[in-house]
Amino acid sequence: MAPPSQLRTPGWLGEFQAFIMRGNVVDLAVGVIIGAAFTGIVGSLVKDIANPVIGLLIGGIDFSNIFITLKGPSTATLEAAKTAGAVTLNIGVFINALIQFAIVAFAIFWMVKMLSALQRKQEAAPAAPLEPSTSEMLLTEIRDLLKSSK
Repeated sequence: MAPPSQLRTPGWLGEFQAFIMRGNVVDLAVGVIIGAAFTGIVGSLVKDIANPVIGLLIGGIDFSNIFITLKGPSTATLEAAKTAGAVTLNIGVFINALIQFAIVAFAIFWMVKMLSALQRKQEAAPAAPLEPSTSEMLLTEIRDLLKSSK
């Protein structure tokens, strides 16, 4: 009876595994996951906190209901227009996206600024002088003896 043939692993599979396990690829994956979670938080911050405050300051306007009806029945709210099947130009939704982008950019700016400050503090900390090893001490003595013998 012939021995069972072994399945060979394709060469590209090993290369792919090495690529995936590189530090920068894993870091990128972690960044994407954290970014997705951060997007939910920022979305809620914009929708539930920033927009009501800004709307109150400018006269109670709800940005999400700023829209232009291009085709279909004219309604008071964007939700009603969507329900009626109207084609709308959603200016308020775009304003919300701009506010959300500004908040994310601001948060990332401060995060990078703090990380840079921490990195500078670590680099600025002077390293304690290292004690010379035995071999370095012996080489220094030999050098000094050679200098004095000349």
